[in-house]
Amino acid sequence: MLDPFPPPPAWLQDLVTPWAEYLRLYTLPYHVHEVIFAFVFYQVIHTYISPWLSTRLFPRHYPQLPKRTRLNWDIHVVSFVQSVLINVIALWVMFADEERKRMNIDERVHGYTGANGLVQALATGYFIYDIIVSTLHINLFGIGMLFHAISALCVFSLGFRPFVNYYAPTFILYELSSPFLNIHWFLDKVNMTGSKLQWYNGMMLLVAFFSCRLVWGTWQSVIVYGDMWHAWKQSRSMTHSPFLDGVSTNAPVFKLGEGGLLCADDSCLRANAEISQFAHYFTDVSLPQWLPIAYVVSNLILNSLNFYWFSQMIDAVLKRFRQQPVEKKETAPKEPTYVFDAAEKLGKEQGYFETGDAAELAIPTATGVETTEGGNALKQRKVVIA
Repeated sequence: MLDPFPPPPAWLQDLVTPWAEYLRLYTLPYHVHEVIFAFVFYQVIHTYISPWLSTRLFPRHYPQLPKRTRLNWDIHVVSFVQSVLINVIALWVMFADEERKRMNIDERVHGYTGANGLVQALATGYFIYDIIVSTLHINLFGIGMLFHAISALCVFSLGFRPFVNYYAPTFILYELSSPFLNIHWFLDKVNMTGSKLQWYNGMMLLVAFFSCRLVWGTWQSVIVYGDMWHAWKQSRSMTHSPFLDGVSTNAPVFKLGEGGLLCADDSCLRANAEISQFAHYFTDVSLPQWLPIAYVVSNLILNSLNFYWFSQMIDAVLKRFRQQPVEKKETAPKEPTYVFDAAEKLGKEQGYFETGDAAELAIPTATGVETTEGGNALKQRKVVIA
């Protein structure tokens, strides 16, 4: 599917192209305007829209927050908007991009569509914003948030070569759990800790995290590893073939599908033609070994973090069941409290890397609830469930 947005102006393409070719990010000139737009959009939300709108929607809470908490609030607003927007676009691309659906294994590694490029551009713009914010406030947010932003930017930038451009919307679906994580944080700040709304949101957070990050993410990681292994073996076999000495091309590395044969209009023909638009960058040289290695290492780090966060949630739940009998006799909400424990633990662990919640660890929250371990935090909640 072609990029639904018009291309950047010629002067901007000409300005970016030399740098993009030097960095071997060959599709970046076609999406640089979308990267810039995303960055400016999120920066405007952070600097102007969030403070203005939050003051009017939550006049008894937002203006009373400490300065660092207001800063973190604005970051959570940006994170919420970004996660909702990017998930909607990624799901739309996955369902509407017919050329993407018909890609073979070689096209999934080296192919390109404008719609997938759009997803990568919007994600790249957000991570540039994330890097700037976490760098300016590294004394508040710690090195973890900065490291996460840099890693994510590097991974998504590889798609501009293009490399595994097909998987841009696939792995961005990790963000499906982020809206619920942000809502959980906001409810704490508006004195709705322990409320029925927070319980239901916590259930959605746990389900989305487990299904999208652990089940879906692990399954898709195995598939992309297989695709890259196939591409690497094919590249190695061609470059080391005794029958191709002196031949400067590895054309069989990239095999085009037959989707173009099914086209009945010009738009479809152009969409299929762009799949191989950058194929010569891979067929003229072998696949560099560092490229799949870097992708696999980054992916393993992110997946390991997801499993670590999940183990911490399980630990928080188990601590609730290990409490002394006298504690179990205390008045408790109708809903199981382990949902709050798991959601709070996830918010603490994941928020440290993704939304700068390390800034909250040193001070009490606006509700007077300290960020503490597992069941201890629940003791401080103002349970408002009827």
